[in-house]
Amino acid sequence: MPRNERRPLGVVPSTSAVFGRTPATEGKTMRALWVLGHPEANSLNGRLRDVGVSALRDDGWDVVESDLYRDGFDPLLVIEGGVDVRREQDKLRDADLLVLQFPLWWYSMPAILKGWVDRVFEAGFAYDVIDPATGRARKYGDGGLAGKRALAVVTAGDRPGSLEPRGISGTIEEVLWHLLHGTFWYTGMDALPPHLVSLARDVDEERMQRLEGDLAARLRGVMSEPRIPYRPLTEEHYDHGIRLLPHVAAGETELRAHQESPPGAGV
Repeated sequence: MPRNERRPLGVVPSTSAVFGRTPATEGKTMRALWVLGHPEANSLNGRLRDVGVSALRDDGWDVVESDLYRDGFDPLLVIEGGVDVRREQDKLRDADLLVLQFPLWWYSMPAILKGWVDRVFEAGFAYDVIDPATGRARKYGDGGLAGKRALAVVTAGDRPGSLEPRGISGTIEEVLWHLLHGTFWYTGMDALPPHLVSLARDVDEERMQRLEGDLAARLRGVMSEPRIPYRPLTEEHYDHGIRLLPHVAAGETELRAHQESPPGAGV
């Protein structure tokens, strides 16, 4: 949940987001902001960043980068605003796609990247953006960053099975719920399934080539692949206490209840 939430939670009376919607991209130059939160340029993350940025540019994208360690970004939120924050907000405002890339440290992002989110996603810019028709803050499927897509590119040292549904850590979507649902979706962006690279400390050149090909292929379809089908904050799904309505995902109490079912699969 963002800091300093100033308004009570409310339900925005709008229609549900279309399941797996595809953003309009025809006839425009797509723009991406690629944010890297890793301290070593000559690392697996550094190489994947270079591959990803090049793949997007080869496909005609205009890509702007923020390498937080290299740039010396200050993650400490002391007062809101600042020249560095405005610069990052300008990059994000212009982007159709936000890519956050990081190693999974203690089930989360490195502190420098968390600080980037804390400082850049300010009230009035990313959240606490008021809908003039209702007087309520736009959130969960709507907000200051609506219309953008967001992808997390994540490396993890553990084995793939540990981040599967029956793995000891839960799925990567569950581990990153705070980012995917609580940050991307909260501010209106379409959250995409994370691009996970496991066994990150066990990568030889042969495997590296496969990882590079997998990332480039993923990025080629990044604007057409289905988003995670989180439910929007509408009266169709939630009551005024921001609880699921009794008939919605009836009986379910896990995080999966907050995702819509595919068409024809029931509520």
